[in-house]
Amino acid sequence: KIRSSKPDLNQTKKNVERRSTKTQAKRARALPVELQKTSMSQWTCCGQIFTNTTGIHQHVSRTHSPEIQDLTTATLQQQQPKMEEEEGGDVSSWIPDISHLSGEDLTRGTGEVLLFYCYCDLPNPQQISAWQRELCQRLRLTGKVRVATEGINGTVGGTRVSTGLYRRAMLAHPTFRCMQEDDFKRSEGGAHCFPELRVGVFEEIVPMGVDPALISYRRAGSHLEPEEFHEEVRALLSSRDTCGDTVLLDCRNFYESKIGQFSCCLAPDIRKFSYFPDYVDQNLELFRGKRVLMYCTGGVRCERGSAYLCSKEVCKEVYQLKGGIQKYLERFPDGFYRGKLFVFDERYAIASNADIISACRYCGASWDQYQLCSTRRCRQLVLSCPSCRRAGTTACCPTCQRKGSEVSGAWREECDCTATRPRIPRDV
Repeated sequence: KIRSSKPDLNQTKKNVERRSTKTQAKRARALPVELQKTSMSQWTCCGQIFTNTTGIHQHVSRTHSPEIQDLTTATLQQQQPKMEEEEGGDVSSWIPDISHLSGEDLTRGTGEVLLFYCYCDLPNPQQISAWQRELCQRLRLTGKVRVATEGINGTVGGTRVSTGLYRRAMLAHPTFRCMQEDDFKRSEGGAHCFPELRVGVFEEIVPMGVDPALISYRRAGSHLEPEEFHEEVRALLSSRDTCGDTVLLDCRNFYESKIGQFSCCLAPDIRKFSYFPDYVDQNLELFRGKRVLMYCTGGVRCERGSAYLCSKEVCKEVYQLKGGIQKYLERFPDGFYRGKLFVFDERYAIASNADIISACRYCGASWDQYQLCSTRRCRQLVLSCPSCRRAGTTACCPTCQRKGSEVSGAWREECDCTATRPRIPRDV
């Protein structure tokens, strides 16, 4: 049973990383929150008996998360002076020694792309940004890294030698010691997947358009490991004819869900993640009294998205897929996610199965390979199959097709046809 004496729940929560339900359960057993194991397969807590690890993990996450976080905070605060002292030096002190490597070692050979994020307090994001830029340049990495006071979010590409050094540098830095090797999602690719290196300081590490001080990642839903998420989706699919208390929510954009998604999901018709809060506000009745299972590409959008949904206080429970679709596909390449996984680089999509769930914009033939609209002033993505492209239909819409090869004017993200699509989806 849980001890009756509890820590002060009003203590300021600083430097606390959101943990998965498994991690929280492990920490609960290590810290002064006691679970009594009654047998090889049973645990008791708060007068309840649990017969499987998933149940006890979820109970600890829902019921005892504030206690665990407060105790973790106290531990981190004891370590903070040393960490701040270590971070006060020149950023070059956190650059790995590569004097034994040649330029060819860093630029030739098998490559890969890393996708990662870490929510943590960064009192000096400018220093972390400068370190990241220097680190990536030294290792000949390209990609995008966003740094903010709430953490870091990045996707970089290079040779496996370079990405290996990058991972070790990240894990060795005092600020990111909360990260683990498994927090990096790896896929085939390289430096050629990105046109350049872009590192900067932003208000949010994922652009939801809501001040992190108002909706913090600390309010996020409970994490589910890929195996746990898989079983939840299995249960949902097997009972969907009679059970309507669970919603499987895709919080990505419509062009991502169009080419790949989980079976029986709710996929909002939104063009940007910054439209997600409006989608939630306009569709609260979809989630009232429901258990919500959320997923995105790598997990970072679910952190803020689930926090926003939780702030509405309409859901029974909110869960999110730890590590996102990419980690799920590593474990279940032929699982319940079908189609391609959209990625934000020049590959546009990666595959784990042969399914094609989308169609050509013009003829309706099965097709899921995106290309940029051929009109020079537009940056919309279009699904146009080889046959239609040979016939000259290479634009995202008839308006752009009529414009042909106009060269005047600046590049822009939105097309004239964007205005014809509802900003808030009309799917209720």
